[in-house]
Amino acid sequence: MDPVEPSHIQEPTRLLGIGVDIVETARIQASIERFGARFLRRVFTERERAYCDSMPVPARHYAARFAAKEALSKALGTGIGHQAGWRDIEVERKATGQPATPRHGPAAQPAAALHIRETLISLSHSDHYSVASAILIARA
Repeated sequence: MDPVEPSHIQEPTRLLGIGVDIVETARIQASIERFGARFLRRVFTERERAYCDSMPVPARHYAARFAAKEALSKALGTGIGHQAGWRDIEVERKATGQPATPRHGPAAQPAAALHIRETLISLSHSDHYSVASAILIARA
């Protein structure tokens, strides 16, 4: 009897990094009020701004994305800076509602160098706080 080949062979993986961040919604709202579009353009991509601005309370969604960018930069071990700038990390929403971070721009370089296979992001927000966590899974 011939051996049965699985239809999909899963490659070995390892946990590479974990990051978490919490942001006060009022802090983001204050930055929006004080600096307006200049702040929003510096930190968020056009698609992020369009999504957040379409929500009933945009500051909550901006705060969640701000926290996600911080969490992901912590998981990468780069922090926000020349290796991964604010707009190099983009948080989008899949059709399922699950947040995702496409890999492009300068942030893709450290991700590729670390052999990142999957990035898991979780966001949550309330009236006062937004929190995000990021988990990086790499090829073993």
